[in-house]
Amino acid sequence: MKAVVFEKFGETPTIQTVPDPKPAPDGVVMKVEATGLCRSDWHGWMGHDDGITLPHVPGHELAGVVVAAGKQVSRWKAGDRVTVPFAVGCGRCFECTSGNHQVCEHQTQPGFTGWGSFAEYVGIEHADTNLVRLPDAMEYATAASLGCRFVTSFRAIVDQGRVTPGEWVAVHGCGGVGLSAIMIASAIGANVIAIDLTDEKLEFAKKIGAVATINASTTPHVVKAVKQITNGGAHMSMDALGHPATSFNSISNLRRRGRHVQVGLMLGEHARPQVPMDKVIAFELEILGSHGMQAYRYS
Repeated sequence: MKAVVFEKFGETPTIQTVPDPKPAPDGVVMKVEATGLCRSDWHGWMGHDDGITLPHVPGHELAGVVVAAGKQVSRWKAGDRVTVPFAVGCGRCFECTSGNHQVCEHQTQPGFTGWGSFAEYVGIEHADTNLVRLPDAMEYATAASLGCRFVTSFRAIVDQGRVTPGEWVAVHGCGGVGLSAIMIASAIGANVIAIDLTDEKLEFAKKIGAVATINASTTPHVVKAVKQITNGGAHMSMDALGHPATSFNSISNLRRRGRHVQVGLMLGEHARPQVPMDKVIAFELEILGSHGMQAYRYS
């Protein structure tokens, strides 16, 4: 098959012919019909993820068709249209049996722990636990976003952030995850502030539901601006980018008893950022992580 391969971290990938994957006994092989590009793919390419072995094929947001299934697979067959969460649960550990597959103790991730979806075919383990059937009317490009950015944002806003109608939500970073979060929070009925460095992204954020925007490249005090707009601070705030500055601002712009959800990856030199712990204590703030979503929650 053809695949995008990088052989050294940080060097330009090339398209190569590589062996086709074979299904694990409890896994499948999918023909990739659509795949997305995520900031975490950049982290992997830069060498920030120690689970990657070179040479490597990236890609973890995907949708496609099952072309082969292992002998232990009972729910899926060739021809099924599917997607898969990027955090693939084993289905057997304590977290999986508790329903928390997204933090599986033995999770695998296409494009990180193994070769991913920047290829014609990709192998997925533990298929009965992790595959998600696509509605007939759903296009593959739409479905690919369900593997990471959209469901990651859904769980961050709905489950971890517990956003309710009328609350103020600040979203730091208007990439794929951030824009998805804006759509979801707006659909709930929250008042969303979009924060980014480019006017183009902020204009798009308005079109999909943001009631206010802040250009952090021209606003000297982002936290102050959020507190002015919200009359005291956001109820819930998300760092959708993954940077010490956006994480710090996301926590600092909360009102008392507010909730910060960290979704953007912070790896390498950014893995241990400063936290305004004085505000966390005095305002009784919550700091929460969010890492994808379980396959069974899709339905």
